[in-house]
Amino acid sequence: SDPFDLLTADDLQDLWREISAGAFLLTILIASVSLGVGGIVIMNIMLVTVTERTKEIGTRKAVGARRRDILMQFLIESALLATVGGTIGILLAWGVSVLIRSTTPIPMTITIAYILLALVTSGGIGIISGIYPALKASKLDPIVALSRE
Repeated sequence: SDPFDLLTADDLQDLWREISAGAFLLTILIASVSLGVGGIVIMNIMLVTVTERTKEIGTRKAVGARRRDILMQFLIESALLATVGGTIGILLAWGVSVLIRSTTPIPMTITIAYILLALVTSGGIGIISGIYPALKASKLDPIVALSRE
C-alpha cells in the first residue's frame, strides 16, 4: 500500500522459495495421482487378462500347477507390464530434460538413482495392482474354469 515499498534480494529469495515449494507439492500431487491411476489401469488390464485366460488357468491347474504358481505368474506379468510403462516414462522424461536443457538455462539431470527409483516404483505399483487379479486367478476351480466358454 505504501508506494515507496522496497523489494530486497532477501524478499525475492523468499518469494522464490515459496514458489519452488508450491511447484514441488504440485509435482508430488500430480505424480501421486498418476501412480494411482496407473495402478488402477494395470489392475483392470490384469482382470481382463484373467477373464480371457480362464481356460489356460484351468488347464494349468488341472495338470498340476499350484495356486502359488498361478499367483506368481500373474504378479510377474503385472510387474513387467508396469516396468515397461516405467521405462517408457523414463525415456519420455529424458527427452523432456534434453529439450529443457537446450532451450532454457534450467539444469536438468536424470541420474541412475532416479532411473532405478522409477523402475522399482513402477514395478512395485505393478505388483500391488496385480495382487487382486492374481489371487482371483489362483483361486479358480479347474473344473469350473475348463467348463467356461
